[in-house]
Amino acid sequence: MFFGIRMEEKGNVQMRRNGSVVVLAHCLLNADAKVKGLAEYPGALLSCVLPLLEEGVGVIQLPCPEATFLGGARWGMTREQYDTTAFRRHCRCLLAGTMDQLESHLRSGHSVEGVVGVDGSPSCGVFFSCSGYEGGEISSGGFVERSRNALRRCRGEGIFIAELRALLSEKGIFLPFSAVDEESPEGTTWREVRRKFRHDADGISGEA
Repeated sequence: MFFGIRMEEKGNVQMRRNGSVVVLAHCLLNADAKVKGLAEYPGALLSCVLPLLEEGVGVIQLPCPEATFLGGARWGMTREQYDTTAFRRHCRCLLAGTMDQLESHLRSGHSVEGVVGVDGSPSCGVFFSCSGYEGGEISSGGFVERSRNALRRCRGEGIFIAELRALLSEKGIFLPFSAVDEESPEGTTWREVRRKFRHDADGISGEA
């Protein structure tokens, strides 16, 4: 059942539109874009995606900056490793189409509920990202173990989200941000994601 659907007339044809959209991180609709071994669900994250679709909310899927930058055979990396001029430029190039979509929706009077990232991601984290890896030769003695031990979840947003927020600000667009938190079942639900939208104004997401 869909809620809040507007009936619009176009010629003699009635169109059913909600006029509301949300921006989702790519992997929430396509888990195969994740680093191998990190997908917690097949395909889409249904606990987040299905409820918003049932409400008639449209979806803008963000591109995956990591998969398009390093491909599907990439290793897991941290925020420090992605914090390069080249990766930030790549993020901005990828986001050009998304920015066009958002501006079009807003000019049309549509409501953009916000942006949903994935906490713990070096790219798409909103409230939390990850830190610790320093790079180096993986065949060196003890390197892998030292890197694993140094890995930690840290407060702050990922590189891709930081660039998206900066682009929005440059256009004078200010949207709430939220994130799926896969560390708890409740954190993956649309209800919890929507509840956290209001926290963005408190500066919880940290600095770019």
